Amino acid sequence: MTQNLQRTTDPAYDILRAERQPLSSIFAPNTVAVIGASERPGSVGRTLLWNLISHPFGGTIFPVNPKRSSVLGIPAYPSIKETPQPVDLAIIATPAATVVDIVRQCVEAGVQGAIIISAGFKEIGAEGIELERQIMETARGKMRIIGPNCLGVMNPIQGLNATFASTIARPGNVGFISQSGAFCTAVLDWSFSENVGFSAFVSIGSMLDVDWGDLIYYLGDDPNTKSIVIYMESIGNARSFLSAAREVAMTKPIIVIKAGKTAEAAQASASHTGSLTGSNDVLDAAFRRCGVIRVDRISELFDLAEVLSKQARLPKGPRLSIITNAGGPGVLATDALVDTGGQLASLSEATISQLNEVLPAHWSHGNPIDILGDADPQRYAKTWEIVSNDPGNDGVLVILTPQAMTNPTETAEQLKSSAQTAEKPILASWMGGDEVTTGEAILNRARIATYRYPDAAARLFNIMWQYSYNLAGIYETPTLPATQEEEYDRVAVKEILETARQAGRTILTEVESKQVLAAYQIPIVKTGTAKTEAEAVELADSVGYPVVVKLFSETVTHKTDVGGVQLNLKDAEAVRWAYRTIQNNVAEKAGAEHFQGVSVQPMLDLDGGYELIVGSSIDPQFGPVLVFGSGGQLVEVFRDRAIALPPLNTTLARRAMEQTQIYKALQGIRGRHSVDLKALEQILVNFSRLVVENPWIQEIDINPLLASSDRLVSLDARVVVFDRNTSEEKLPTPAIRPYPLQYVQTWQLRDETPVTIRPIRPEDEPLMVKFHESLSQESVYLRYFNLMKLSRRIAHERLTRICFIDYDREMALVAERQHPDRGEREILAVARLSKLHGVPSAEFAMLVSDAYQRQGLGTELLKRLVQVGKEENLRHIQAEVLAENYAMQRVCEKVGFQLHRGGELVRVELNL
Repeated sequence: MTQNLQRTTDPAYDILRAERQPLSSIFAPNTVAVIGASERPGSVGRTLLWNLISHPFGGTIFPVNPKRSSVLGIPAYPSIKETPQPVDLAIIATPAATVVDIVRQCVEAGVQGAIIISAGFKEIGAEGIELERQIMETARGKMRIIGPNCLGVMNPIQGLNATFASTIARPGNVGFISQSGAFCTAVLDWSFSENVGFSAFVSIGSMLDVDWGDLIYYLGDDPNTKSIVIYMESIGNARSFLSAAREVAMTKPIIVIKAGKTAEAAQASASHTGSLTGSNDVLDAAFRRCGVIRVDRISELFDLAEVLSKQARLPKGPRLSIITNAGGPGVLATDALVDTGGQLASLSEATISQLNEVLPAHWSHGNPIDILGDADPQRYAKTWEIVSNDPGNDGVLVILTPQAMTNPTETAEQLKSSAQTAEKPILASWMGGDEVTTGEAILNRARIATYRYPDAAARLFNIMWQYSYNLAGIYETPTLPATQEEEYDRVAVKEILETARQAGRTILTEVESKQVLAAYQIPIVKTGTAKTEAEAVELADSVGYPVVVKLFSETVTHKTDVGGVQLNLKDAEAVRWAYRTIQNNVAEKAGAEHFQGVSVQPMLDLDGGYELIVGSSIDPQFGPVLVFGSGGQLVEVFRDRAIALPPLNTTLARRAMEQTQIYKALQGIRGRHSVDLKALEQILVNFSRLVVENPWIQEIDINPLLASSDRLVSLDARVVVFDRNTSEEKLPTPAIRPYPLQYVQTWQLRDETPVTIRPIRPEDEPLMVKFHESLSQESVYLRYFNLMKLSRRIAHERLTRICFIDYDREMALVAERQHPDRGEREILAVARLSKLHGVPSAEFAMLVSDAYQRQGLGTELLKRLVQVGKEENLRHIQAEVLAENYAMQRVCEKVGFQLHRGGELVRVELNL
């Protein structure tokens, strides 16, 4: 089975094919209606019609105006229903109050796409919000809508200008999307002077229907688009954006400039975590998670799009070598490089020795490599050749300033020929005016990105490196989890949370909070509670001195704020004193009713250890977010933290840790041993699962988590839950869909071999390698329609994308068993359901290991895929099977698929 469809004569196929790119009716229409077309000079309706006429796109235009028989010499029609041909795209430019009825008429007339130019919707308040609700109620599932309150859409490749901008953009390979119409027109003006071309130019408006995810998918499929550039004011549907961006970013860079960095910071909260997170930081974390590049400068948007379209290779690290014929520009580039997170590469002794042989005695003997002002083209070329082969750098920046001996054109020619076989990215800064223009053109034609300012080139190198780093993190194979799903005590956690909610509490006690952590295999320090002094002493005696005594309260969360913590108590008398002191402090600072006793735990030696914080709070756009960093009482002062989106695997956990300053210490410094970083990764993974699997948790943090070379243990914890008046429908959901536990089930083969059928995990890559090694050539041929080599099937780049999937976009089920002799897990079969972009349809594929065929496994997996499709609200599932693959055809028939035979392929379909 494969996901490539072949052309057939079946009408149902044509309908499906039309559905596959639902936005094609907007970007590549054959017929366009302008509703609100006018001849009034300066009006939007006239400008829209004139733009369509004056930039022929190869289609037919129908002005719609009930008051005129023609507009600009073109026959006009009273309504969309009366046009002589079916309309693909309707452009609506009428008052907001009329739009609901117009949308209804468009839907009844079978219009596939609409652009609502009109303003006056949610931006004006409740009345506009209600209009939007009525529009979507009418159009949902029947017609796609861009807008309202937008400039429109251009497809410069086809000549379509469905906007009221003054002119059409140049054709090119950048897909541009903007939430601001004014920003669109400014970029359009700028693009002409800079000779930047576009494959699509979209003003998205208020995203009533078509959102970032829809457009990213469309441009990802568009062969004319090489990179996607976005001006964003709000993210809208975060899950849709992240899902689409993560898929497309691997093949086409997505570059975003986000307005409103300080928009909505986290409100004061009960946990430290809430004060450490803000929407802008969370957005950065979200972009890192899906491989999107964020820039702060408008100029960098298109500079980066240019350099990424030209560079076949991305830097593998942050180390840059700088070659220059003038000291000053090299220093400027160095400052920009280091300030934005990069590093100057250290030249090896071998490189310095080779450079000594070809450079004058007074060259800089270090990086930046100043080859002096009299450098000729040959000196540049020899230096580049030596430096590019140094394994200690990840890229090279070549700077040229016009001086007496300089030949910018010939130097560019020399560099062009030398750089064609380069395995590292090369950037060039040809500084100056007209005298360097020819050389710049030569470099650009050779796909070497050029910049007039070397500091800009250095900053862009860092952005490229960060992009490369983030992409690698997305698909790096995680280590196998030490904790299996069945080891989590989910029932215990649900009971604790429900008990608190039913009692009207939103804050768990410290003991309850630690029980929640322990249920997810997160190590805690043993803690008991005492209602009296005598009980406290008894507990301390059993625990062993010294001990810590803390306030036990169902209402106070920050115990230190009310004098509720006493440390290093070495005997019974000290415990009695601590009990009374805490009781008096709480009565004075909070009220006696907040004291319900104390908790007692051993006093652990912090010498040689570090205090960390691990927490989660709710972001209004992205739902639960995670925090990791330096902990303790000064956590909010130092603010050394990383933010990440759950769920995590071990790779993503390590990437979060690497963003903090404390991570350097955790690896071991000044004679100290490293902490167990693998165990710390697993704690973060378990913590992230705790958060995503228990949506009633509003905030949670472990502070401090003691980390030393011999232990990792939670010394304190607090959990805040949503109150009992919160409905389940209003609970926040993770922006990235977590592992779908509901699809994990056990089953038996015909020979009674027990197997587990479950969704695939990123950690399954090694098991998938062994699975492919077990396949016969016949099985490979029937699945892939060719004898795909094993080396290609098990390539890391391929398997990571197969194992590390977005469960919102596709679902892959594996059948797994534990080998009875070796005790190792092994995958017996894989079945995958991949959603088509923008439509409620999906394709499936399946592969069963030869040793386990004819055991009913294929039929069971396909049944489960169909059930998944129903639960995911799909309407149609399909695949193609080789005509000689009779076994797969029988499986499809058993499950209820219709078979359409003809030629070498059999198309199988099931309407849900």
